[in-house]
Amino acid sequence: MTEDFAAVINSSLGGWNRAMGLSFTRATAEEVSAELSVGPEHLQPYGIIHGGVYAGIIETVCSTGAALAAARNGQVVVGVENHSTFLRATRAGKLTVSAKPLTRGRRTQVWDGRVTDETGTLIATGRVRLICMDGGSELAGERVSVRG
Repeated sequence: MTEDFAAVINSSLGGWNRAMGLSFTRATAEEVSAELSVGPEHLQPYGIIHGGVYAGIIETVCSTGAALAAARNGQVVVGVENHSTFLRATRAGKLTVSAKPLTRGRRTQVWDGRVTDETGTLIATGRVRLICMDGGSELAGERVSVRG
């Protein structure tokens, strides 16, 4: 059975994830899902959810799954490409974002993300490509390490 890290991740949320109000419901190396209750902070000037919210939550769940998979090899991951497609506009409610791997190699991973509304309607999709780096590698002038 695969260990689920959702509770651990939720207890240490910070930065962008906390600001967005993202709450993980499942977090394994095979599948990640999270929920977000839409508020005024998520809307663009026309009153619909900002596309950056979709791109950001897709990247977050994809990166989380990739990080859990890479940690098994003493590696960390960094996103190098995020292609998000916005399919339907929505203004309110709860969003569910989920991600599953397409490929998990030793040097790169590719994950697919999906965002649905409360009725299960598909709102946005995305694909995130991540590079796997050995723990202790330098990134933006600092050494990165695998969190335990």
